[in-house]
Amino acid sequence: MAILVDGNTRIVIQGITGTNGSNMAGRLLSEGMPFYGGVSPNGASKEVAGVPVFASCHEAVNEVGANASFLSVPAKTALDATLEAIDAGIRTIVVYAEGVPIKDAIYMTSYARMRETRLLGPNAAGCISPGVANLSDLSAALLRPGRIGVASKSGSLAYEVIDELNRNGLGQSSVVCLGGDPVMGLSHCDVLKLFEEDEHTDAMVLVGEIGGRSELKAAEFVRRAKKPVIAYIAGKSAPPAKRMGHASALIGAEEENAPEKEEALRAAGAIVVDTLFEIGISARRALESRKLIKSIKISAD
Repeated sequence: MAILVDGNTRIVIQGITGTNGSNMAGRLLSEGMPFYGGVSPNGASKEVAGVPVFASCHEAVNEVGANASFLSVPAKTALDATLEAIDAGIRTIVVYAEGVPIKDAIYMTSYARMRETRLLGPNAAGCISPGVANLSDLSAALLRPGRIGVASKSGSLAYEVIDELNRNGLGQSSVVCLGGDPVMGLSHCDVLKLFEEDEHTDAMVLVGEIGGRSELKAAEFVRRAKKPVIAYIAGKSAPPAKRMGHASALIGAEEENAPEKEEALRAAGAIVVDTLFEIGISARRALESRKLIKSIKISAD
């Protein structure tokens, strides 16, 4: 079992005729993912990388049963593309575009919640379940199937977590990258709840950063979670009022800084680490203490 994407996922790319969309199409096909076509009003009846291009999401749903979409469209058209996908009945959506206007982001995320659609983003790398389905810009070749769920705002930091888990002999059940904009669809808490319910996930990793309240809301769930949570908050050295990378990585209220988020998570029972390089060993120790894996010596190589 996996979360968000699984063996029943049927992926389409909105904006497949663009450079990013066509490149992703080729990669998903090379990875053997459940990828069934693309959507582009101006490219209908054509093919990209050997898969059909549909005029609309409605056509993609009717023709190939599309139920997951990766939006590789410009920020100015992201709202219309998202609403079209939701209205067509697609229930898992990744909005990859960066720089989506806040009012558009509020509209799309609110509409997605109202229609019970799982939306990641805007500015989200997406989600992947190793060996099953990839609805992200993460390379499937770098992941290993396993029983650790990862929820991260950042796609780049997710790669570091994946590497540390692999080095400690631990694979991933699913990796979910939420996006780094001030307004986003699924939150850390939403994803942790899905991992908690997933019988094939034994522990969870939360990667957050300064700014926003997603990690603080997640701490409320961690307090009653039955599975161990390992947490890391990026941006400890960030100066006040200076944005650090993501649009939302800006300390507003005092509780949005790294120490306050760490304290909230620690008080809730999470294992809070100081660096990304402690995540793998901390996850292994948590599983060993619950006798979910055997204690073995891990090579430093």
